[in-house]
Amino acid sequence: MTASAEPADVAVDIAIIGGGAAGLATAIFTKRAAPHLRVCCLDGARRIGAKILVSGGSRCNVTNTTVTERDYWGGSPRAIRAVLRAFPAVRAAAFFEEIGVALHEEEDGKLFPDSNSSRTVLDALLREAANVGVEIRTGCRVVRVDRVAERFRVVAAGEQFNARIVVLATGGRSLPKSGSDGFGYELAKGLGHRYVATTPALAPLVLRGDAHVPLSGIAHPAALTVNGVRLEGPMLWTHVGISGPVALNASRHWHRTRLEGTPADVRLNICPGETFELLEAWFLERERARPKAMLLTVLSERLPTAVAALWIWRAGIADGVTLSHLPRADRRRLIHALLETPLDVRDSRGYDYAEVTAGGIALDEIDPARMESRICPGLYLVGEILDVDGRLGGFNFQWAWSSAWVAAQAMAR
Repeated sequence: MTASAEPADVAVDIAIIGGGAAGLATAIFTKRAAPHLRVCCLDGARRIGAKILVSGGSRCNVTNTTVTERDYWGGSPRAIRAVLRAFPAVRAAAFFEEIGVALHEEEDGKLFPDSNSSRTVLDALLREAANVGVEIRTGCRVVRVDRVAERFRVVAAGEQFNARIVVLATGGRSLPKSGSDGFGYELAKGLGHRYVATTPALAPLVLRGDAHVPLSGIAHPAALTVNGVRLEGPMLWTHVGISGPVALNASRHWHRTRLEGTPADVRLNICPGETFELLEAWFLERERARPKAMLLTVLSERLPTAVAALWIWRAGIADGVTLSHLPRADRRRLIHALLETPLDVRDSRGYDYAEVTAGGIALDEIDPARMESRICPGLYLVGEILDVDGRLGGFNFQWAWSSAWVAAQAMAR
């Protein structure tokens, strides 16, 4: 009985591994710039785009009106700036309008499809990929990439591809149910790249104890400081801890601090924008105007009642105390607590709930003018696989579009 022959190599110009946001955008931009190239997008899932579909609460916040390198962490801000400026947010918005995705602006500059459905975004990308002639192979999980002379051999289950150029657009480890298992890091390391240890980012935080449980479902503005890094925005209490933009943005800093072996000091301010002096003046003014009013009633003018009650209790102040009977020391202790309460964060909810991955392939090993590897010529890396993670608000999608466009122009040339 003879051994079965290896499958014949499929010759392509460009093999893009990963059919998510960055992979699809790279394929589309490349075929638009160089229609003669054979571009093949390989993805292990039977149906691609799962992460696009669940993003932004299934509404897909495709970008933001204002995007700069200050919205990102990880690699060199200078390199991030160069990539973003090559394909800024205004061009990303115009691209989506062009392929039939009308956008509207919401709070903090977030741009969503008018349909409020991420399906609109994915369908438009797939439609445009078909229009420009991108070949998409689903159920095609790549297991190895080898450098063979001046080309690459891409080995997948049942198929092999001989490619002049390989693009790694495999994403990170976040939302593994969508297919992001981190295997792209192994492919990059196998081709000589350095790996920056990864952690979840944009993940809800888990608190010790149960004092927060009665607040579940309540939202209000807040500021969080993690080892000196201050972040501000809406916060949502949950049955396990805190979520909302400020908590999600803080999660990467908590994880990175822990990764470095440093204790994480997290402080919560539930009256952001205020100072001790301003709050004390406000309490004194309210005492003059309404001396018989209960402290809880007055503080509830600024905070949800349940939150105000918990902070009064934490400050050791008796129930039902009126402003005229509130001792100075108690008032000042309460103000300090409103502005800075230590939070005992136990963990985040991990990669299963994280919207993005912090860490990845080192950005300094990539030419930001091309997104080409400085280590392995002909290898390009785009999107979340790189050590770049943005804050909540469309910034990670913008990194996907920008890095895809830069890579596409370089490959087309």
